[in-house]
Amino acid sequence: MKVFLDHASTTPLRPSAKKAMLKGLEIAANPSSVHSLGQHTRNLLEDARDSIARSLDCNRSEVIFNSGGTESDNQAIKGLFWERNKATARKVVISSRAEHHAVLDTVEWLEKHEGAEIVWIDVDSLGQIDFKQLADEIHLRQDEIALISLMWVNNETGVITDIPRVCSMASQHEIPVHSDAIAAAGHIPISFKDSGLAAMTVSGHKLGAPIGVAVLIVGRSVKLESLVHGGGQERALRSGTMNYPMAMAMAAALEEASSELGWREKQLRELRDYLEAEVKRLIPEVEITVAGGNRLPDNSHMIFPGCQGDSLLFLLDIAGVEVSTGSACQAGVIGPSHVLVAMGKTEEEANGCLRITLGYNSTKQDVDKFLKAISEAYAGAKRAGLSAR
Repeated sequence: MKVFLDHASTTPLRPSAKKAMLKGLEIAANPSSVHSLGQHTRNLLEDARDSIARSLDCNRSEVIFNSGGTESDNQAIKGLFWERNKATARKVVISSRAEHHAVLDTVEWLEKHEGAEIVWIDVDSLGQIDFKQLADEIHLRQDEIALISLMWVNNETGVITDIPRVCSMASQHEIPVHSDAIAAAGHIPISFKDSGLAAMTVSGHKLGAPIGVAVLIVGRSVKLESLVHGGGQERALRSGTMNYPMAMAMAAALEEASSELGWREKQLRELRDYLEAEVKRLIPEVEITVAGGNRLPDNSHMIFPGCQGDSLLFLLDIAGVEVSTGSACQAGVIGPSHVLVAMGKTEEEANGCLRITLGYNSTKQDVDKFLKAISEAYAGAKRAGLSAR
């Protein structure tokens, strides 16, 4: 039986989310229809919106449903950039090279097609952004900045960024901040209301909902230019027939994940610490990438010297253990982690990483199966060596 330790790529469907989705699928109607069945599905959609608003501590009108985190990031970043450049030229976009590719590629698209100037904020060896550099850039370029986009939690390393601090710095000059909070929601307590964010991305399948549903939280006073045009649904930011069964599933998954935060965090931290201690005992040369850093309790990111991470991954897969070498969101591409490179690691080190991420259904037995397989897998990967790609 396979052991799944790659929850940061996607989390297995929660029974509560499946039940909610099936309830919605039993009713066939368009939430925009005015007849009673259509209005019934509209009520189901709005109930889901209310639930998500409670879980993320925002107003229900700020919850915009869409198809996924990548769409949300694109809508937020492009929408803010276009809106902010309507009356006055503000071409500077501030971000970090440790961001998810949904953010990196979007800001680089703006650079190529819309004349944006990207200012990259450095990260240190523990993955934390350089707040002094950020403060200096805000001070020097305040009238030129269209937006800032920085993730709340890094999807590869689990490093947590102080997003309210970022927003506090930006708010002094009325600069909107977007955060990809996909790796944060349901993993640590977050409050959109208290954060100071203009927009925030959350994806369903990282919480235990099906793939294909997400929300973009957009402040009530925040204006965005839309990517999609049509019937004007979702505050005219996501026109199209609303997918109420998936919205219901996401609401159920997020509510359950949020309700578990206290005790689940303790459970997963203990399991992760056990995993890391045992790996260090078995293979002392392994580096825990951000040991001592501010990180999620369910993420263990390691560097295995002298081997390719993909070789290690394949050998573990053969042994029945599924992990990853980093983000699984770049069309299956395997290569050196851009996050580790941004943190100052060499390409050799960035090629030798492994990400083990735990979730709501992870057990000590799962971790023990990984530990049983890792020494032999590492030996095999070292024999394969650091061959050129």
